Amino acid sequence: MSKKQKTIQSEISLSGVGLHTGNNVTMTFKPAPINHGFSFVRVDLEGKPEIEASAEYVVNTQRGTNLEKNGVHIQTSEHVLAAAVGLDIDNLVIEINASEPPIMDGSSKYFIEALEKAGIQEQNAIIEEYIVKEIISYKDEVSGSEIILMPSEEYQVTAMVDFGTKILGTQNATLDKMIDFKNEIAGARTFSFLHEIEMLLENDLIKGGDLNNAIVYVDKELSENTMLKLKKAFNKDFISVKPNGILDNLTLHWANEAARHKLLDVIGDLALVGTRIRGKVIANKPGHFVNTQFAKKLSKLIKLDKRNNVPQYDLNEPPLYDIYKIMEILPHRPPFLLIDRIIELSDSHVVGMKNVTMNEGYFIGHFPGSPVMPGVLQVEAMAQCGGVLVLSTVPDPENYLTYFMKMNNVKFKQKVLPGDTLIFKCELITPIRRGICHMQAYAYANGKLVAEAELMAQISKIR
Repeated sequence: MSKKQKTIQSEISLSGVGLHTGNNVTMTFKPAPINHGFSFVRVDLEGKPEIEASAEYVVNTQRGTNLEKNGVHIQTSEHVLAAAVGLDIDNLVIEINASEPPIMDGSSKYFIEALEKAGIQEQNAIIEEYIVKEIISYKDEVSGSEIILMPSEEYQVTAMVDFGTKILGTQNATLDKMIDFKNEIAGARTFSFLHEIEMLLENDLIKGGDLNNAIVYVDKELSENTMLKLKKAFNKDFISVKPNGILDNLTLHWANEAARHKLLDVIGDLALVGTRIRGKVIANKPGHFVNTQFAKKLSKLIKLDKRNNVPQYDLNEPPLYDIYKIMEILPHRPPFLLIDRIIELSDSHVVGMKNVTMNEGYFIGHFPGSPVMPGVLQVEAMAQCGGVLVLSTVPDPENYLTYFMKMNNVKFKQKVLPGDTLIFKCELITPIRRGICHMQAYAYANGKLVAEAELMAQISKIR
């Protein structure tokens, strides 16, 4: 059975400090409409710019996954995104009054608690899920880090890490069911080695650091000079190294907490793909760079797969709407009625069909001796399908007309010729509001994508 998308029921805020900036930060989770995905909104900046949680906006992976869009930054996005994925949430707006989410205790625990307190609710739209059918991999030849994605019945993640130090050595962690994220992974805190802490202090970073929000593994001798810097940075009168090699008296939640946190990071970084994954991820020595490079590769493959994944329908089956039913909904009439059947219709998508014949009037002049369906009419046909979708939301569609507002990213891939059967699929990008329909549309023929466009139209009542 198809699963429904989810968001939260009400908004909720939490506050803390940014790990690297040390700034006080307030972050507010808000419900988001269907097909929205995850996005960050910088409420501290003019115009409240929004940055979608997308791999294409990754600009830096030093000490976290950092996003940038039009000069606006979001730092260390991974812990927040991992919490949303771990709770099976699809759509979420994350408002923040700084560039960096609060570090809290260095895990996803407090974000999980806030989201659960806000409540999680189903939405009236089907989840878009990428089903892995073959092995996909990415390897960073410099570090030897590698991520492999293979077919599986559900989203699973294994992280295998080799830190190259005696204090940690090799660790593994596995999450077989996302429902276990809250109890098994969310509480795993971020960590660092002493030599990295020294470097960060030298560069005036980790201003929000605290021995309660980062595990520090002592992988070298602790000098008196370093001891003084750490006392100042962490506002402590006394710092020591315990028998387990951890700075101060922090108690590990799990013996393999470091590996579990790396797994948490993988889930947060792969949230930037923007599509749910049904497959098993095996991450060998993962880090934010290899994670996000894999996310970029996977995003491209999913887009390509979606464009080439031609919908399959039995055209011998009776249509949902025949031409007469279509004319009861649409105001268009021959020769400008460019769809013959509606095959599927839901609150968020529509599928239609057109048989292209030599009798089409435009073939007389487009082009004599070499008939080709004009691209503009392919777009119009997709829009008419979208018109059926939006007009199906009103009780008296015969009293409305549909008008184009804009079109973006229009692309024509193949010629459409007499004898072709066109299949149109239109999916809402945002929910229909005030009669405005914003959708992504595709046209297929002969087993190939022939055209695509992002369309926006509005219905208006006939006076």
